[in-house]
Amino acid sequence: MTKLRKLNRPTGHRMSMLRTMVSQLVKHERIETTVAKAKEIRRLADNMVQLGKEGSLCAARRAAAFVRGDDVIHKLFTELAYRYKDRAGGYTRLLRTRIRVGDAAPMAYIEFVDRENELRQSKPPAPQPPQRAPLDPWTRSRLTRQPPKPHRWFIPLLVAK
Repeated sequence: MTKLRKLNRPTGHRMSMLRTMVSQLVKHERIETTVAKAKEIRRLADNMVQLGKEGSLCAARRAAAFVRGDDVIHKLFTELAYRYKDRAGGYTRLLRTRIRVGDAAPMAYIEFVDRENELRQSKPPAPQPPQRAPLDPWTRSRLTRQPPKPHRWFIPLLVAK
């Protein structure tokens, strides 16, 4: 597994907290937490949705080893896998909300995109740039053959002579 933020917690506590938060995100589809935790949850939740889209027995066992609850696994492999079958990535959205009163921690909502009751609608996909006609080899080689630029230290020597 790649490096995670430590979040001022021992490893066992941190992994247990992240597993629970990813499970609750899949179950409720939106949770509010601190920005640092939400960034870590986003990475893990996207991996779980990717496993759900894969749909194999190995993927189901890997997801079951991480998330908590049979209902969560069922939702990952049926509802979320169907919803995101055409999406290549970016299944979650992070929306910063407020500063928490007790300790001034920045809070954020993390939610799945393309769901009902979204806090913000998805952006439309960016249009693809128009395809340029390929250049013939003669024109391409002429464009790439330009005289080399002189070095910076070489210019004063030319001026001095």
